[in-house]
Amino acid sequence: MQLQRKFVAAAGLLALLAGCGAPTPNKPAADSGGDVPDKPSKAVSLNILDVAGNLQLTQGMIDDFVKQHPDVISKVTYSKGPAPELAGKIKAQQNANRVDIDLVLTGTDGLAAGHEQGLWVDLLSKYKDRLPGMKDYLPPAAKMQELAGNEGVTVTYYPSGPLLEYMPSKVPSPPKTADELLAYAKANKGKVMYARPANSGPGRTFLMGLPYILGDKDPKDPVNGWDKTWAYLKELNQYVDFYPSGTADTMKALANGSANIIASTTGWDINPRVLGTVPKEAAITPIQGFHWVTDAHYAVVPKGVSTDKQAAILQLLQFMLTPEQQAKAYDKGYFYPGPAIKGVQLSQAPQESQDAINQFGRPEYDKLIADNPTEVPLDAKALVAAFDKWDREVGGSKVKGS
Repeated sequence: MQLQRKFVAAAGLLALLAGCGAPTPNKPAADSGGDVPDKPSKAVSLNILDVAGNLQLTQGMIDDFVKQHPDVISKVTYSKGPAPELAGKIKAQQNANRVDIDLVLTGTDGLAAGHEQGLWVDLLSKYKDRLPGMKDYLPPAAKMQELAGNEGVTVTYYPSGPLLEYMPSKVPSPPKTADELLAYAKANKGKVMYARPANSGPGRTFLMGLPYILGDKDPKDPVNGWDKTWAYLKELNQYVDFYPSGTADTMKALANGSANIIASTTGWDINPRVLGTVPKEAAITPIQGFHWVTDAHYAVVPKGVSTDKQAAILQLLQFMLTPEQQAKAYDKGYFYPGPAIKGVQLSQAPQESQDAINQFGRPEYDKLIADNPTEVPLDAKALVAAFDKWDREVGGSKVKGS
């Protein structure tokens, strides 16, 4: 399908940016070979690497499976790492014929870089029927699944943004349109803030969302189709003092009053208020004409993982795609809503999640999610081009922070 082909073609550039070497010539990554049984011959232990912050949403699902199916998985060891190092790490293990990471939880970046180097097992060509939960994906989650081809399985999803977040005490009449945001920034220099897009989910979503809001020629082509977006960002830049290097600094700025309006997403709105980083009374508003730019997390299996372990992983993933387990993805609003499949209600989530969302969530999100279009993010090549152009022509010289 066209979406997948564009994504795959772009993956190489992302892999280079991720600091990964090219595949070893004439030496494809080792695969375990053979058919995957329905069940492992004996209980296996799994090493799971998270490079997307996904365990915050899914570790409870995985731990429950281990408790309920000790005959399938005896033990799980978790580790976390940075996404840019993922492909290089896996490739090195495969070249040494010693793969000790059995399952990776990743975003689109690690998924793409690994695909380009041929690192992931093609699970779905032969074994998709073992994951009937995939038939229940929400339509936007199904579009995100297209990006994964047959190698990744979407385990969590959220509509993301872009949204504006503000303190009502400082901004009693928030801007509702792109022009009003520009006017506010001009009248309140230094008080509108978003983080460098290459380092920030909300910054990236704001960047990818503007072409829809502004009616640009081609929202999927940042080089040739974003004339209005780049003109807008350059004008806005005149009234921005600096760009933080990460999202957390924008949240702190909103909380301490050094910023009045920041770029946000559903998860970055809810979770920092649950954690107390941002005051509960902070509010959000969409910009007129916005489209949701969606996001998802995936499970992928490196080549070289045994067929017994693949059998266990397939059982685990199907367990994770059941409504009762998907409800755990509500978490504390980190990836709100979080579930990737249809019909999962907050009332099914753990009480701690229900309490957090009931106290800090927003009733208006249901309507905003239902009433506004969703778009998959830029493919890897286009996203890299957008980051580069922003760094060179908009705000790269004004980025502050580590």
